[in-house]
Amino acid sequence: MFGYIDLNANSLTEERANRYKTWYCGLCGQIRQDYGQLGRLSLSNDMTFLAVLLSSLYEPAEQTGKTSCPLHPIREKDSVRTEMTHYASDMNMLLAYWKFKDGEKDDGSRVQKHMVHRMRDAYDALCRNYPRQTKQVREKMEAIWKKEDGGSVDIDRLCGLSGEMLGSVFVYREDVFAPVLYRIGEGLGRFVYLMDAYEDKKADKKHGRYNPLLLMQIPDEEKVVSDSLTTMLAAASDALDDLPLERDLDLIQNVIFEGVWNRYVLLHKGKQGEEGEVKQA
Repeated sequence: MFGYIDLNANSLTEERANRYKTWYCGLCGQIRQDYGQLGRLSLSNDMTFLAVLLSSLYEPAEQTGKTSCPLHPIREKDSVRTEMTHYASDMNMLLAYWKFKDGEKDDGSRVQKHMVHRMRDAYDALCRNYPRQTKQVREKMEAIWKKEDGGSVDIDRLCGLSGEMLGSVFVYREDVFAPVLYRIGEGLGRFVYLMDAYEDKKADKKHGRYNPLLLMQIPDEEKVVSDSLTTMLAAASDALDDLPLERDLDLIQNVIFEGVWNRYVLLHKGKQGEEGEVKQA
């Protein structure tokens, strides 16, 4: 559910990669300010991308500064924030809450249950402040659970529900840009669900957990998954062209065209390596 909407720093200059890091550190500092150290545990690159995208589109004033980092306590990190960083912080917490609820439901984990309990007050505040987003995320997550509990093999609909959920989160306000932002979030949300199923397939099989890819037994699955992921991203990238973006456009394009493939490339290489070992044996 988290971690796929990332940057490919290897194809950027050091200066531009560091620019993206300042957004990440800015969001980290914002989450700490809004939700304390507990909130930092939920920090993801996914909502960093949303902060960059919305800031590029609406062009609010930037606030640069320094933020402390628990991973690098000796020296503070450069950071940048805008009003969109606060929104991304709230949406990060909203999605994290449902991620922990999903984990609690799937695994019965006491840790996940504890996190849901700790985040309940923050979630209730989000429901008051963002009724549209919280309603959509709740409804889509419950619809996903219902299909998964029923052993659904309709992976297209499952991806669609995930897309509708993230699409609603990407819409910052109801204006002329809302339909385009929804399309970007929808394409990425569909991508995230399929990637998550693809990545978890081996572990889900081992532990007897639901995974639509295990139930479907797709011939030439690697090609089908790759083609489907490409189509989903094409929808997001096509929508991106409809926005008047200038500031940090190179970073946004890097994420959409390259960064989101980071985990897929690593997983695909790992599978190829496993196949090679089997053949040698």
